[in-house]
Amino acid sequence: MKHTYHEILAPAGDQERLHAALDFGADAVYLGGNKFGMRAGAPNFDAAGLCEAVKFAHEKHKKVYLTVNTLPRNSELAFLPGFLSEAVNAHVDAFIIADLGVLQMAKQIAPNIAIHMSTQTGIVNYASANALYELGARRVVLARELSLDEIAEIRRHVPDDLEIEVFVHGAMCVSFSGRCLLSAYFTDRDANRGACAQPCRWKYYLTEEKRPNLPMEIREEPEGTYILNARDMCMIDHLDQLADAGVTSFKIEGRAKSAYYVSVITNAYRLAMDYYLQNPNAYHLPEWIHDEVFKVSHRRYCTGFFFGHPNACQYYENSGYISTCDVVGIVEGYENGRIQATQRNRFFAGDVIEILAPGQKPVSLKLDEIYNAEGEQIQTVNHAMMKFSFPCDQAFPKNSLIRLPVKNPPEESRQII
Repeated sequence: MKHTYHEILAPAGDQERLHAALDFGADAVYLGGNKFGMRAGAPNFDAAGLCEAVKFAHEKHKKVYLTVNTLPRNSELAFLPGFLSEAVNAHVDAFIIADLGVLQMAKQIAPNIAIHMSTQTGIVNYASANALYELGARRVVLARELSLDEIAEIRRHVPDDLEIEVFVHGAMCVSFSGRCLLSAYFTDRDANRGACAQPCRWKYYLTEEKRPNLPMEIREEPEGTYILNARDMCMIDHLDQLADAGVTSFKIEGRAKSAYYVSVITNAYRLAMDYYLQNPNAYHLPEWIHDEVFKVSHRRYCTGFFFGHPNACQYYENSGYISTCDVVGIVEGYENGRIQATQRNRFFAGDVIEILAPGQKPVSLKLDEIYNAEGEQIQTVNHAMMKFSFPCDQAFPKNSLIRLPVKNPPEESRQII
């Protein structure tokens, strides 16, 4: 059976990012509460915030999936029934679960809420997927280490109503499906309980046992080597192949990323999916959609394990980000031929900016005139959150993004390895 529903699933680290994801085309969002989530450092949602988030999403006919994907210790289990009950009261659409004990408790406390098994579960074959289906799962988030062929084989051997979700964009973990001990060893922050310190992004040197004060470069470069550092994943050019393999949900990583990141990447994948649905047998993205994924802060891109062993997915030179655009404002409205907006970063009269509205191609515009809230013409917008306006022949919806291309951006080939 070929599945015809293809979900764009976006991250929501807080209310602002939730609105960004839904405004820019997500079919569903995944988010964390104040416990039991794998992004303890994100703002997340308390009980009242979760109710508000679900209400907003459901008004837009979108879904909300709650992460309950840590591996809780004995001392934490007493808090789980209350946490799950709060989620029932908020009417979330699904739990994302990694632990079998949590799965059983969720079935008892919230029998009507769908269960999605997290990538932390490490599902790499159809036997595991079928076993979890028998235990009540209605979706499996497959391990990131699988190829397209392996995903297709799983699809062929599981029930038609078992949905398959995979990560298609964002940061990758060097460990197997996120199961990492480095952070716990180095900093006593358990990655499997949402507190990863990301030691895979650190720079490492090699030392000899009897010469501990004489570090040696692992490679010949004098600055050392980021031996564990992974590139970011980007599969925007291959949504057709993912769909053909049987993927139901196309998941974007990034609950700790900015609202700008969530907006742009969600929008790019929404546009790409819509293009695929219109051109299922001739999927070749227009260049401007492809280029959108490069207009957020990101590491160099690769396609992960989808096409076999990823020889080029580690990046040893540094663990920093590449940035080619800065968000400088958010559109608040349109009145009397002017865009009304709120500042996010400094910019100047004479700059050439881009305005990105949901589902549309970005529009370039030179800012010959800028006005402050009092209607006075100004040369720079340099105060945080200040109101400003500028003439424009075209209206843009509220929450459209105003961004400024970075001058002299770092060299980048626009290739996804």
